[in-house]
Amino acid sequence: MPPSVPLDGATLVVGPSNAGKTRLTAKALDRWVDAHGPDGCVVLDFAPTVERDGEILGGPLTQFTTVPDRVYHGVVDAHAPRAEGTGDAEALALARANAAAAADRLDAAPAEPQAVFVNDATIALQSERTLTERLTGYCDRADCSVVNAFESDELGVDNPVSRNELQALERLRAWADRVVELRCR
Repeated sequence: MPPSVPLDGATLVVGPSNAGKTRLTAKALDRWVDAHGPDGCVVLDFAPTVERDGEILGGPLTQFTTVPDRVYHGVVDAHAPRAEGTGDAEALALARANAAAAADRLDAAPAEPQAVFVNDATIALQSERTLTERLTGYCDRADCSVVNAFESDELGVDNPVSRNELQALERLRAWADRVVELRCR
């Protein structure tokens, strides 16, 4: 049974593909809305859906919950840079496009959130260091932040996208009040 995420402070949920990060974040969102209602709640969903070896990896929070209408729901139609790019330069260009779209959603989010739920944060943080600080600064305005992020070497480590992602993970780990580490079942 997956752990329950506290609904106060900043929680980072990490793990490899299909470890349950999105499902756990969706359950935390549902618990928050049940306890506090949808007003002031923000969902930032940066997750691409990737098929690898006939298996679907990742995907939006909406595969596990319905985001209420009054919740700000900033969705990025994200690329999977390492899966879609034909080389480092193309992968980095796709990562930059993700970061730009994520920055737009963050800019459009309510200025004073009560709770922030971020699905697949590092997909937005694979190219630009300053966006990590913008995202964590935004989350710090809320009473509760639940941020999930891919953490694994399964997609490689010796490429610019992976190196940027690892640096973002280090900063997210240092920022969070607690880290929940999931492993594949």
